[in-house]
Amino acid sequence: MAERYVCDSRTIILCVVAANADMATQEGLRMARRIDKNGVRTVGVITKIDIMDRGTNAKRAIMNQEIQLRLGFVGVKNRSQEDIQTQISVKAAMEKEMNFFSSHPVYSTMPPGFLGCDTLTGKLTRILFTHIKHNLP
Repeated sequence: MAERYVCDSRTIILCVVAANADMATQEGLRMARRIDKNGVRTVGVITKIDIMDRGTNAKRAIMNQEIQLRLGFVGVKNRSQEDIQTQISVKAAMEKEMNFFSSHPVYSTMPPGFLGCDTLTGKLTRILFTHIKHNLP
């Protein structure tokens, strides 16, 4: 069913992959790479960064160095199940995410524009605006 939607050349593909699994084997990314061969309309989102094995990180993937997408990747840390059950607000969760990235030894050294839900929101807004501008008559 998803393939029917992503085959449309006007569709922007938001490909969400888990950081704690091998990116090359994730079905969503494989489908996006098969359909959007040049990666011109695929945005990668790398999630579950906070539960990766100790000593590993997703920096190379986020920096578009492992699998190249023209629109790149954004790394996010979503609310945990505990956060949801204790009814942590989205705003508080976003602050927690920002604190996680700013205090992490690897992610805190990365240039801006690669991490966080705020970054993802801004990037998707720009992509959608440009896409609409180019596709409307």
